Amino acid sequence: MVVEDREKLFRLNDDSDEAVALRLRAAREVAGYKRQRDFAEALELNYKTYHAQESKGRPTPSTVRFLHRNHRIDFNFVYNGDFLQLPGDVQQALETALSETDS
Repeated sequence: MVVEDREKLFRLNDDSDEAVALRLRAAREVAGYKRQRDFAEALELNYKTYHAQESKGRPTPSTVRFLHRNHRIDFNFVYNGDFLQLPGDVQQALETALSETDS
């Protein structure tokens, strides 16, 4: 996939709630949590609290910090779609997750 196509898929520089929600969902799945409930438990959050973050596209800093510290997915990706600083394996996994969501 060429860089321009990846930028479009990752919605680079799109900080809308919809784009952030899409990337947060992809990040959760790449981190190994298919269910929001399981991810909320790992975050030590009430399920409804995390569900609201993901559905509204407004993750808290602690949620993004957890993704970075435990899964190498940083805030630049979640909030802005910037994928170039991510490790190659993480980029590839996110690309796959976003492609599946996009179809």
